[in-house]
Amino acid sequence: MSRLKSLTVTATILLVFLVNGADGQKKALTAKINKDGVQVIEMKAGDYYFSPNRITVKVNVPVEIIIIRKSQYVIHNIVLKAPEAGINFNESLLFVSEPKTIKFTPTKTGKYLFYCDKKVFFFIKHRSKGMEGTLEVID
Repeated sequence: MSRLKSLTVTATILLVFLVNGADGQKKALTAKINKDGVQVIEMKAGDYYFSPNRITVKVNVPVEIIIIRKSQYVIHNIVLKAPEAGINFNESLLFVSEPKTIKFTPTKTGKYLFYCDKKVFFFIKHRSKGMEGTLEVID
């Protein structure tokens, strides 16, 4: 294969990779309180999606989000900055083979955005490709 043809094939694959966003993994979940009094959410972090990406939890009840990494090669993280509501984390999901657990207790009702702040090859933010969601804290 000529060098030019090889570069063309590589560029085409990269373009397809960059254009394709989240793969339809949109999902909502209302957390249930377990016997230990904790709201446990199992979340998948894949190639440009979180599933579920809309989560509802109760205020002043401990929350555990267990994140299972489904993406094999792309570096991700999860960020939620709402210190006024008792929620503040920026957790790396870099090559995590075991599920990662994030614990917090929301202290204020409202809607809070979580997202991945990484970029694809320094150009397109994962968040703009669909890797974001909403945590809603209710009474």
